[in-house]
Amino acid sequence: QVQLVESGGGLVQAGGSLRLSCAASGRTFSRYTMAWFRQAPGKEREFVASISWSGGNTYYTDSVKGRFTISRDNAKNTVYLQMNSLKPDDTAVYYCAADPKTPSVYRYWGQGTQVTVSS
Repeated sequence: QVQLVESGGGLVQAGGSLRLSCAASGRTFSRYTMAWFRQAPGKEREFVASISWSGGNTYYTDSVKGRFTISRDNAKNTVYLQMNSLKPDDTAVYYCAADPKTPSVYRYWGQGTQVTVSS
């Protein structure tokens, strides 16, 4: 069993930066591909970024490429999402996820952290 706890969300002005963290419990963290998803009000949850167990492979949705960076520290059981040049469209609840069964179906999810970008 893996528990995921996100932190680092908040209110920021457009053009600003935030770093989200996702702390995972469990000794098998380093085995899992990890990902960030987000869900804006009235919209479906969407994939943001993922990172392989070693950190060697990362993937991003087109809308965040060049602005967001996903990384992980397996020694700390933590995955990060550095978000730069934030836009109002980035406003959403951001979720951490672990252990994908399909590209959009993950076995473990966090409770989410709110990110609000003001214009």
